[in-house]
Amino acid sequence: MPSRSASLDLTPLDARALPGWVDGVLDDPGEGEFFASRLWFDTLLRHALPEGAEPLLAADAGRRAVLPLWRREGRLESLAGPYSLAWRPLFSAGAEDAARHEAGRALAALVRLSRPMTFLLLDPDRPHLAAFLAGLRAGRALAGRFDHVGNWHEPLAEDMGWEAYLAARPPTLRTTIGRKLARAERTHRFELVPAPGPALDAAIADYEDVRARSWKPEEPFPRFDDALLRATAAAGLLRLAVLRGRDDGRAVAAQYWVLDREGGRRRATVLKLSHDEAAKATSPGTVLTAFAIRHLIGEDGVRVLDFGRGDDPYKQLWATRRRQRIGLVVGDPLSPAGLTALARQWAGPLLRRLHSR
Repeated sequence: MPSRSASLDLTPLDARALPGWVDGVLDDPGEGEFFASRLWFDTLLRHALPEGAEPLLAADAGRRAVLPLWRREGRLESLAGPYSLAWRPLFSAGAEDAARHEAGRALAALVRLSRPMTFLLLDPDRPHLAAFLAGLRAGRALAGRFDHVGNWHEPLAEDMGWEAYLAARPPTLRTTIGRKLARAERTHRFELVPAPGPALDAAIADYEDVRARSWKPEEPFPRFDDALLRATAAAGLLRLAVLRGRDDGRAVAAQYWVLDREGGRRRATVLKLSHDEAAKATSPGTVLTAFAIRHLIGEDGVRVLDFGRGDDPYKQLWATRRRQRIGLVVGDPLSPAGLTALARQWAGPLLRRLHSR
């Protein structure tokens, strides 16, 4: 039986990096998930921490369960910024459901001593989450679930190459690629930079230049991309792709992918992509994505393509599967603040249905 005295201790992160003892629950992105790795969290802490946010770790006594959090305006939230694609409680290797259940009970005890908490970007299909939530309920805390963001992805058969992948795309995309890819190979150069060095320095400058000429708004954390690109390149996880004119050498599209593993299969996730609006007629973004995916499948042996957070229409051309990332509002129903937060969350779907009639 889980201990009734289970508790989570909150540890402030003054150094803007995770302490060494957290390595026992973190993933090696070469073998596991990038968004549960030290590289990811340390880059997020150093370069994308919102003003006024206090980063914290909630950990059990044995440090077998760790929740990366931050406190904003007095309320605890998952440590997941605008660039995060996933978040989850972290458990040591080999942790069983009993340990996850106990961590949920410990979180419930913490909730009774604080305001309601919010967790974002959870995968509801992860096996460990059910035991964790059952522990919350056993500890007399409740969770109001809501849909957060969609995630489009495409698992590939082990023997699937670029041609087979392309043949499975919608006719409109196949036509665009067939018409413009051959021309782009004559008029443009495709470059893919995976490692540190002068080529990476130049490609980062090209990426930032293209983004400045794109349709995208200003970055909330302008130094984040540069830091993440350099860190992932040093770890061998980066694929920074650039499309530039053959004559003038000017970049017209840029994007970057990060490699990790999902369920043991090699995955590539595109984190950012931009193209020059002045070159929109030549479909530089589509052309560059085709070049990049052809390389990822053929050269890197990628078996899962992931298009990140959001339901942008273009993603459905490249991927056929959608999963829902959810959020949870966790509160103590016996406290006024907890009951109010939970009632508001539970009432939201009903009110939306009434307004839609």
